Amino acid sequence: MELQGLHGQVVDRIGRSLAADEIRAGEVLRLEDVQERYGVSRTVAREAVRVLESKRVVTSRPRVGITVRPLTEWNLYDPQVIRWRLASPRREAQLRELAELRAAVEPSAAALAASGAAPDARAALTAHAHAMAEAARADDRRRFVTADAAFHRTLLTASGNGMFAQLAEVTEELLTSRHDLALMPPDIDMTAVHRHEEVAAAVATSRPTEAAEAVVRIVNAAHDEVERLLAGAGGCGYGG
Repeated sequence: MELQGLHGQVVDRIGRSLAADEIRAGEVLRLEDVQERYGVSRTVAREAVRVLESKRVVTSRPRVGITVRPLTEWNLYDPQVIRWRLASPRREAQLRELAELRAAVEPSAAALAASGAAPDARAALTAHAHAMAEAARADDRRRFVTADAAFHRTLLTASGNGMFAQLAEVTEELLTSRHDLALMPPDIDMTAVHRHEEVAAAVATSRPTEAAEAVVRIVNAAHDEVERLLAGAGGCGYGG
């Protein structure tokens, strides 16, 4: 969930500057610098710094100041951090890391879901796949992305693995950010819709191997699509 209010705006502006290397690792700021740079009160500046500390992007010490931490120490699974990185000039690294994470996790999640998901989770997965198909036929990109995000959230949760389930926010942020930041092709790929339907069908009928294989096809297609976009060659459609 994005932060609201003035301090939330300051957090977002600082975070984007950090992700873009406009404020570099090791740089030390004073609270007064934050107040002056963003035109806010000391209370707002202090609250913004507290939030940034919770995301592990800065550390604050008395008589030292606010020190920017190296990227490797940030909470890279924080949805807002992901959004900052996707909006930065170094978005390629974030896109590739997310694609690799999905490839490592989602096929296993699908196999687990097919092996032991509750009936209501299997039904929800099928419903989300149908919603994706309906949105694609209506050429409703926003509704398609919402259904796609819900599909992957349900899949990860249905795995029964709590750590997989907590990665749902990461996948959801990737899917919604690609739409919001214009990081996806103009057309929805119906082949991708059919692949999601294949996953849902395999999970519904307790076929773990087929479920995992179908997810591999989804994440591989999405990865290839990202590579084409990064290479400036465009893509045939949005694969999810």
